[in-house]
Amino acid sequence: MGSPMVLDLMLVALAITLDPLPLMAFVLVVASARGPRIGLAFIAGWTACFVVVLVLVLTLTGGSPPEPRSPPSTAGLAVKLAIGVALVGYGLRRHLLRRSGREPGGHRARKARESEGDGTGGSSSFLSSRLERGAVWPAAVLAVLLQPWGLVAAGAVTVVDADGSHTSTWFVLVAYCLLATASLLAAETYLALRPERARQRLLAMRGWMAGHAEQAIVVGSVAIGLYLVGTSVSGLAD
Repeated sequence: MGSPMVLDLMLVALAITLDPLPLMAFVLVVASARGPRIGLAFIAGWTACFVVVLVLVLTLTGGSPPEPRSPPSTAGLAVKLAIGVALVGYGLRRHLLRRSGREPGGHRARKARESEGDGTGGSSSFLSSRLERGAVWPAAVLAVLLQPWGLVAAGAVTVVDADGSHTSTWFVLVAYCLLATASLLAAETYLALRPERARQRLLAMRGWMAGHAEQAIVVGSVAIGLYLVGTSVSGLAD
């Protein structure tokens, strides 16, 4: 796995771990008395998504990267370009909605709000009620629903060029999963070591994040989207 590819993958992982919506939901689900246990279930569901996506990609490619300038390589760059454009459009749309005074929608935003108990029915209310009772499995389901799938797709397209015959590739993939989960792991560790203090600090942090979440999503989506567009166009032009 070449160094530009490693950089792309690590930047995508950083954007995922800094996404405020999953972290805000995570703080709420671990604020209960069974917080650490529920937090582990959330992290398990979150990490399982990355593992499944990586396994699927490596299975499809056979662990061998496509030849440069070959049709599969060009197709991969085109898909990455499309994802970059979509992320930029998503970020700009949220910015325009916010400026117009309307609440940005979207599947993940609704799930994040419903995790606070604001859902109106259906499966979301079912998950919320189970979480309030201290059930563990709904946290894993919620983690899957809150995945930033646009960024996950960008990571998957990047992994197409991974060479499974090199040991270093597997270290990079593990690092990708760990970095993408780093914010959740940090919160879970803090909660396990200092439960009462951690709950207070995490809830206070969540309050601050609630006021800055939209700016973070817009900046993150546009920044990583422009980066993916730039690298894709550069690759297609070579």
